[in-house]
Amino acid sequence: MRKKIELDRSKLLEEALELYSCDPAVSLHNLHAAGQMIVDSDACAFIYLAEASGEDDYTYLYLPVAVWEDIHTAIQTRKKVFAVSGEERLELLQFHEELDYLLDNMQDNSNYGKNMLEKVASVFTMERGTKG
Repeated sequence: MRKKIELDRSKLLEEALELYSCDPAVSLHNLHAAGQMIVDSDACAFIYLAEASGEDDYTYLYLPVAVWEDIHTAIQTRKKVFAVSGEERLELLQFHEELDYLLDNMQDNSNYGKNMLEKVASVFTMERGTKG
């Protein structure tokens, strides 16, 4: 069964963006960055894929609207992005490239649904020529 972790809190640091789960029991142990992102339009979330050692399925790291403003800032300033739980820290590799790809693909693409597109447009500049 696919594991889901919602990273619904964020903290911008000078050198990075840290994303946290509201569940303190969440463990990032044995997770490795897959370097891929997808979208859950129904949940209005970007999803970063992580791989767990010894498992065939991905762990979905959900990035809901609540953290998009800080993600937008991190993208503009090219900060590294990390998932954090307790003392565990997982760098989300290829984050900028993957999100840029998704945002480019979403522009003028009704497949993502009106609600998702409106929320994305309200936070991220859909005119990709202005990306940082």
